[in-house]
Amino acid sequence: MSTRVDSHQHFWRLDRGDYGWLTPALAPIYRDFLPEHLVPQLEQSQIASTVLVQAAATVAETRFMLDLAREHSFIAGVVGWVDFESEDVANTIDALSADAGLVGLRPMIQDIPDTEWMLEEKLAPAFEAMIDHGLVFDALVLPRHLPALLELAARYPDLAMVLDHGAKPPIASGDLAAWKQAITEIARSTPMVCKLSGLVTEAGSADAAVLEGSVEHLLTSFGPARMMWGSDWPVCELVCTYGEWCSVSDRLLSKLARHEREQIYSETARATYGI
Repeated sequence: MSTRVDSHQHFWRLDRGDYGWLTPALAPIYRDFLPEHLVPQLEQSQIASTVLVQAAATVAETRFMLDLAREHSFIAGVVGWVDFESEDVANTIDALSADAGLVGLRPMIQDIPDTEWMLEEKLAPAFEAMIDHGLVFDALVLPRHLPALLELAARYPDLAMVLDHGAKPPIASGDLAAWKQAITEIARSTPMVCKLSGLVTEAGSADAAVLEGSVEHLLTSFGPARMMWGSDWPVCELVCTYGEWCSVSDRLLSKLARHEREQIYSETARATYGI
């Protein structure tokens, strides 16, 4: 029986109306994506469970995801959203944490103009409440945010952190030098875990040869014990299908020992999110 975990997938229902980034310009994914659409692909790719991650900057969507998790046993955990700037954020986190399905929170940092937003003192109550409730901080960042994230990790050493999508390396441009240096530093200086996900979207390609350099740098920097595989479905559908990303991932990781692949495909996600 498969134990593989997809550590990063989304659902959305357009009529909910709070996915500000999701417009008709993104035609391949501008429709509803719900559990019934994913289950056949999980079965085909032998994925046992998933971590469902926020796609809207609302608490309402977090509650929507928690409802789905109660209805579908394959959803092992939910990474939600709260307003980190709210004066009532600690109470909001306390209330949401009453649901055991909540395993983490993710502000949409990549969409915030201020590169150092995460370091603002007014966010301290949110980070402290996350630590109190054992929640994981999913860092949805771009390469420009990595120095601030490094400082944030030093400020909150008890906060479990996950780097989403390898910090979105600029694979398409090929200008990876600054990203590589920042990744090396954050992997060396923090216990942060990194998601092997979202790379096909940054590359605009699911060709293993195009992705190989970035994947190898992440593996060298973090090591298999600090990496977890994710599909970023349905966003990956902009470039490839769920099954295609699974196949490409298998090729990219084929040189690793079996136990190392098991860490990336299952063990790291289970340990990090407590699922």
